[in-house]
Amino acid sequence: MKRDIEKDFIKWAQNKNRMPLIIRGARQVGKSYIVENCLKNYFKNIIVCNFEFTPELKNCFDTLDPITIVNKIQLLLNVEITKNSLLFLDEIQECPQAIMSLRYFKEKLPEQAVICAGSLLEFAMNNENFSMPVGRVSFIYVQPLSFGEFLSAVGQDKLRQHLKKISLDNPLEEMFHKKLIELLKIYLVTGGMPAVVQEYINTKNINSVLKIQNYLLTTYRNDFGKYSKISKRQHLEKVMNFVPRFIGQRVKYSTIDSDVRSEYLKEAIYLLSLAGIIKQIFSTAASGLPLQSEINDSKFKLNFLDVGLMQNVAGLSEEIVNRDIMQINNGAVAEQFVGQEILAYSDPNRENNLYFWGREKKGSMAEVDFVTTYNANIIPVEVKSGTTGSLKSLKLFMEEKKAKIALRFCMQELSFYDGILSIPLYMVSETDRLLSLFKFF
Repeated sequence: MKRDIEKDFIKWAQNKNRMPLIIRGARQVGKSYIVENCLKNYFKNIIVCNFEFTPELKNCFDTLDPITIVNKIQLLLNVEITKNSLLFLDEIQECPQAIMSLRYFKEKLPEQAVICAGSLLEFAMNNENFSMPVGRVSFIYVQPLSFGEFLSAVGQDKLRQHLKKISLDNPLEEMFHKKLIELLKIYLVTGGMPAVVQEYINTKNINSVLKIQNYLLTTYRNDFGKYSKISKRQHLEKVMNFVPRFIGQRVKYSTIDSDVRSEYLKEAIYLLSLAGIIKQIFSTAASGLPLQSEINDSKFKLNFLDVGLMQNVAGLSEEIVNRDIMQINNGAVAEQFVGQEILAYSDPNRENNLYFWGREKKGSMAEVDFVTTYNANIIPVEVKSGTTGSLKSLKLFMEEKKAKIALRFCMQELSFYDGILSIPLYMVSETDRLLSLFKFF
């Protein structure tokens, strides 16, 4: 299936001054597939060096000299590597020395195209003994399929393109609104993991979809043993099972397990974050940019990697078909979806984070689900089903921070009232375009 991010890979491939590329993202989000299928027409051949399948490849990197490395790989794999070849180092976390060699590929053999990826790459890169070749490599972050990509994958690309024309002056027809809601319900069950979406396309059978999700979740759990020396497997399991049931709620370690010391659970959250299975959403004062500079890392919420996997773990998959999306698990599914969509449409060349805002003044408590930015403007975001009159936290944020506009993602059609732009859930992808239509930006 075609991915939006392919254009970023093609741009890299066509760049004469490209640096070695490191692909980052959780296991099974499609990293290897994109490289081997998207880039095959841009290189004479793709030389795949998988350090798990062929562990003896590690011996090729007992030096950091790229010419020697290339010659050894040619002999070991019986292949020809030229300046028109793409050298793909997969599961590179098994050979940290190979990551360090990327610096010298850029400096001594810049004409050689090199991409690396790994299911647990973040662990190697965050090891205290690892030295990142800063300034000599570029990054692309791969996420699960967005809802927009899902529409294209299931044969609804024309409907997806039609959404790009919708505005306050050109509203969406009611029949298309209803159709998109039904498609969104399917996506909220399948999620955006490529293997799961492909299974849905092939079978249209939700039970088959759930089996693939179970396989992926088992794969993640099997990985626990690879980093369980740092944190006991049972703590990773507890956190992984906790997160889908408490999306949108501030995390208290005692809620996860009051009998486990907080530092053990904190370490488990850190490790699952490195694996890409969960995403921390930190509280920010949101008084200036960047938002990261004003976070309180002791106050955070958690999102799961994928909304389909999240519902599977939480046992909610069957509920989505006949219930209001905004009401399932107190709106947690919708909030998970919006957080996932925000990341999916963010700049793939850098790591993107999620933030929320809270005020804890006595008698005036308030919390906004997400805080984002547009053209250096801080914008509060709520995921709500109620009317604009009930959005007290958004109003408080706008008044306190002098925000020009606020966003509400909901099940209603596109509208703008009293400074709040209400966007239907299926149009998160169009947020920046819709904001650009306001003259005060």
